[in-house]
Parts: sequence; C-alpha cells; structure tokens
Amino acid sequence: MSDQSGRQARKPFLYVVVCAAGVARDADRLFAAAQDAGWDVGVIATPQGLGFLDAAAVEARTGYPIRSAWRSPGDPRPLPDPDAIVVAPATFNTINKWAAGISDTLALGVLCEAYGLGVPTAVLPAVNSSLAQHPAYVESLARLRGMGVRVSTRAPHTPKSGDTAAFPWEEALELLAPELSART
Repeated sequence: MSDQSGRQARKPFLYVVVCAAGVARDADRLFAAAQDAGWDVGVIATPQGLGFLDAAAVEARTGYPIRSAWRSPGDPRPLPDPDAIVVAPATFNTINKWAAGISDTLALGVLCEAYGLGVPTAVLPAVNSSLAQHPAYVESLARLRGMGVRVSTRAPHTPKSGDTAAFPWEEALELLAPELSART
C-alpha cells in the first residue's frame, strides 16, 4: 500500500499490554485478530504478565521482541510509536495503578504517557466479581473512562471460576475500530 507521494505507507501499529491473568495465555488470539484486521502488533507485558506468554512464539508472530523492562539510555527503540493501545487482559492491580498515575513498570509508564500523547486506548479487564466491587476499582474505571479510555462492558467473572473461555478478545478491536477506519 502506497500513499499519494508513492512512499510505502505503514500499517497502523498496535501496542498490546498483557497483564498477569490466567487468560493471558490465550493472548495470541488478539495478536492474530489484530494482524488480520490490518494492524502491526508489539507486545508489552507487565513483569508478572511476561510469565504467561511464550516469548518465542509471540516474537515469531509479531516480528518484535516483547517489552517488559525499561531500555537503557541510548538503546534503540524496539517498537514504533503506537497508533492505539489495548490492555488485555487488564488486572485489578494494573487498572488501579494506571488510573492513579503510578508508573512503576514499563507497561504502566506507557499507559500513563499515552493519555498525554492522545493515543487511543482500550481496556479489557480480567477481574473477578469480588474485586470489581472494591471502591478503588469502581473509581479507577470511572477515571479511565473520563480520560477517554474505551472500557469493555464485559461482566466480571466469578471468583475462582477459571472462566477464560469467554474472554472477549475481539472486543478490543471493536473498541478501536474507529481508529483503523480513520486511517484508511
């Protein structure tokens, strides 16, 4: 695909932030769906989320290394700037820290900065119904919505249910569909 000047136009770039939730082992479903929808994908994992991913398989699929830690000054940036971000699965901890502006991991730093940069962001929480009742979580979701983050409407799962089969990976792309159509 070329633009009007004849230069090769790049595909939109999607960051997928993966947190430490059981369903994260199926995140490849989102990577594949995003690529099928025309996105290039880079993965940023929380430090604990990294253990839920097969790094070699993710890197083979995306063509980029998984990011989980800050790079050293002077090191090249391994991922292009994002056109959009999806946080999936998003844990109770990540949602609350993000909404509070805590930037103690690369993943949270990227999310906090994305707001200031105006990067469209969607979040698919993976939180059980007991945690979802906590006032901090309710307030965090409200704050994120107020920041323009597109939040899944999926109901929290039952505690200890292991309910991962119904995780709505495809909803991430639905929430970001206006971004992709605006670029084409």
